[in-house]
Amino acid sequence: MKVKKKSGGTMARVLTKELKKNWVLYLMMAPALIYFLLYCYFPMFGLVIAFQDYRVGDPFIGGKFVGFKHFVDFFQSYYFRRLIKNTFLLSLGVLIFGYPVPLIFALLLNEVRSLKFKKLAQTVTYLPHFVSLVVICGLILDFTKMDGLINTMIKTFGGQPIAFMTKPEWFRPVYIISDIWSSFGWNSIIFMAALLGIDPEQYEAAALDGANRLKKMLYISIPGIAPVIMTTLLMRLGRVMSLGFEKVFNLYNASTYETADIISTFVYRQGILNANYSSAAAIGLFNAVINLVLVVAANRISKKLTESSLW
Repeated sequence: MKVKKKSGGTMARVLTKELKKNWVLYLMMAPALIYFLLYCYFPMFGLVIAFQDYRVGDPFIGGKFVGFKHFVDFFQSYYFRRLIKNTFLLSLGVLIFGYPVPLIFALLLNEVRSLKFKKLAQTVTYLPHFVSLVVICGLILDFTKMDGLINTMIKTFGGQPIAFMTKPEWFRPVYIISDIWSSFGWNSIIFMAALLGIDPEQYEAAALDGANRLKKMLYISIPGIAPVIMTTLLMRLGRVMSLGFEKVFNLYNASTYETADIISTFVYRQGILNANYSSAAAIGLFNAVINLVLVVAANRISKKLTESSLW
């Protein structure tokens, strides 16, 4: 009588064999895996304090449970609508005006035949990405101050200087324009790589049929990188409500809270300055759930309309 071997033992042998065969690859993967475990997954256990009245020194497990009290307090607070509005409008502005720029830049650069000019353009546009964000914010503040470069140009043409960084109505345009300037070169890399993957014979065949550069771009280049465009767009949609804290924090001030204060800066003030850790954790968890819903919804819509999706 034959005895069936346990599937657990079979899986263990297969796993052991795989590890022995590709141990170098798994060793290379280990630092990234450890990073995500320590800084992304392990801290998730701390989310339990969003449902407690946590104070420094209290244990995570067994603290005073208050349910959804901190969530309700946030939803009913004066800041709720302002934070959601500011975060959404800033992110939407960056997405609408900032997302097409690296794509257009990559498409145009792909048509350039001069290798020297292409390398020069790539180097110049990539540089801001390697500059510290604090330095970038410092440059923005210097350019937009009353005697800065931008106001000097305005006065040269007969205009009146504008206090850009103290007027709430100017914060969003300054933030969006500066974000496009500092990131479009680096963000175009993935589109450039995708364009290099298109078969050159398609362009040659189109040229024989009389297609000009614009038609090649519209009918070969863009459809050829459509999956990449959709994938990157979905990833951007998943971060709509997770606008970068560092840049806003370095640019905003009390006079621009009306349009500049976002969820992440409010969490900073609640958690770090006011030591209200439970409230900060609750707001952060709410923001994460919203991002999850957005990316899942966008993924389903994309899968139905374009057959391209993250999963």
